Amino acid sequence: MTSKKPIIGGHVPVTGGLAKGGLAYAADIGAEMIQVFVTNPRGWALAPGNADEDARLRESGMPAFIHCNYLVNFGSPTPATLAGSIATVRHTLRRGAETGALGVVAHTGSAVSQTREDALRQTRESLLPLLDEIPDDGPDLLLEPMAGQGQMLCATVQDLEPYLAALDWHPRLGVCLDTCHAFAAGHDLAAPGGVRETLDALHAIAPGRLKLVHANDCKDVCGSKKDRHENIGAGHIGAQAFADLMAHPVAAGVSICIETPGKADKHREDIELLKKLRAG
Repeated sequence: MTSKKPIIGGHVPVTGGLAKGGLAYAADIGAEMIQVFVTNPRGWALAPGNADEDARLRESGMPAFIHCNYLVNFGSPTPATLAGSIATVRHTLRRGAETGALGVVAHTGSAVSQTREDALRQTRESLLPLLDEIPDDGPDLLLEPMAGQGQMLCATVQDLEPYLAALDWHPRLGVCLDTCHAFAAGHDLAAPGGVRETLDALHAIAPGRLKLVHANDCKDVCGSKKDRHENIGAGHIGAQAFADLMAHPVAAGVSICIETPGKADKHREDIELLKKLRAG
């Protein structure tokens, strides 16, 4: 842990180019870091990228993260989904290295119709080889727990322990904590001391592995298991929880990325509010 302040930014569109479009949007909303997609978030097609745009992003010095598509699920019993997940994560890790990204975010997946044990075994067999392929200067793979719907393999902070253990606590694994997901999964971030309790538990289980926070308020109540994001301070989590999060030692130097509803005007407001809360 350090005394560095969290770095506040957001997920940005890349219309017009990964760097050209993404960096312009970041400047417009006041982002200090960005997260992007490098493929269609709802499809398996793998875009090759553009070397000039990659270089512009690297040279900008903007801390960047890449989010894998929403279809990735290493726990799926469907062979085509598993094959697509392996190809997508391998491709996205490569694109992360080419763009200088700090991390690649992947959802932790669902067992669907398998047992939890079989799904974790399959995740281990599929994901460990990809982690071993990451070059020294490549991005870490960041595991994002889900809101708890269905047969999700990882929703609460406590679920991270068996998931990381299944992957031998690989040194290239980090954690991306989504506040809406955590709240929906049952972590009451809105309660007095709720943020501290959650981050303390995360640090006890996976010290030093929190690399990114998806800062999203929640449209639904704690424990709803519904993944519906709301703008900062406009949902059931409330603004104070985000102030508590950024003041916690575990969040020092960590990137805080909004994935909130709306367009540039709303995103600018969310980032401005988070900066005010960061300042105390």
